[in-house]
Amino acid sequence: MARRKGRRSFGSMRQLQSGRWQARYRDAASVQHTAPQTFATRPEAARFLAQVETDLARGEWTDPRAGRVSFAEWAGRWQATTTNLRPNTRALHGYLLRRFLLPAFADTALAALDLMAVRSWLAGLEREAVSPNTVAKAYRLLARIMDTAVEAGLIVRNPCSVKGAATERAPEMRVATVAQVAALAEAIDPRFRALVLVAAYAGLRWGELVGLRVKRVDLLHGRITVTEQVTEIDGHFTWGPPKTEAGRRTVTLPVLAAAALADHLSAYSQPGPDGLVFTSTEGGLLRRSNFNRRVWRPATRAVGLEGLRFHDLRHTSATLSIAAGASTRELMARMGHSSSAAALRYQHVMAGRDAAIAAALDELIAAASTLAESPPSAPSGTRVARIGQPGSAKKRR
Repeated sequence: MARRKGRRSFGSMRQLQSGRWQARYRDAASVQHTAPQTFATRPEAARFLAQVETDLARGEWTDPRAGRVSFAEWAGRWQATTTNLRPNTRALHGYLLRRFLLPAFADTALAALDLMAVRSWLAGLEREAVSPNTVAKAYRLLARIMDTAVEAGLIVRNPCSVKGAATERAPEMRVATVAQVAALAEAIDPRFRALVLVAAYAGLRWGELVGLRVKRVDLLHGRITVTEQVTEIDGHFTWGPPKTEAGRRTVTLPVLAAAALADHLSAYSQPGPDGLVFTSTEGGLLRRSNFNRRVWRPATRAVGLEGLRFHDLRHTSATLSIAAGASTRELMARMGHSSSAAALRYQHVMAGRDAAIAAALDELIAAASTLAESPPSAPSGTRVARIGQPGSAKKRR
């Protein structure tokens, strides 16, 4: 039979028949708890009680029974109670959980998921050669789930404290020149010529272009208003607002892109104000994978730009806007950026493109000279694509 051997102001200790010591205490609600482990000596048990007393005084104590919840159970509760997520974000979280987090931590109690467990998991992903950016996404998700466990009082601290593990390395931006954009617009299926020019000179995101409706186009003033976008997840389309509140914007088009869009609306867009501006060959919503495989990659190969992504046209638009004199605030408004960080990235890119800018300016100067010497007749579509309409540079400012 166990014998009581000692008592102190906070909690109590007793020696068991095994010779080890047991510690008990009451929390702020006077609920009694027994230490989750026994101790080899009385001083060890005393130190445990002293730590518990300190944690209670600081408001940092957590019920050790709460930490016994498995990660899988808690992650499920976290998913079910997390709101205001975009469909593609929710889909990404589901993938990261299934592929990386649950296989590693499903049966692990939250209290047992410590820093070394996280470090071991990260090392394992590195050995498997998982993309560093994917690892960073998975780590950030784990950190968010564990942060909520701290807020709920299940654990004392978040074990995700590995320096640099949450940081993604942005891929090097690839930017097309004005001449390359013109070449792409000429090489691609005519149905998608305006899509290329609007993406390159207005900077709309793919989902914003796919979801653009006829009523959002103001041909009289050469403007596009972005109020919604389409997200494709597992083959299903979802309509929703732009990526951020700043994504709701009106963008003025250069004359060249506005003219191409006017031609496109009469030839390819769906009828009526609610009709889609850009559609697939079959007349429906554009699927990104089909477009890349059937249209985009063949066109980039044809003009020597293999590897250029469609999203790089957005980078091109931002970079050219800076070259045209856009301030950081103006670039944020045009591109739909909610912070200056992304805009400053493009300014950093431009710092190393001085020679390319000078070459592009030479092209524009030469084009303007050619137009000045030619008769004042309307240029052909091909000529406009290559050198721009007369006076377009002035209108763009």
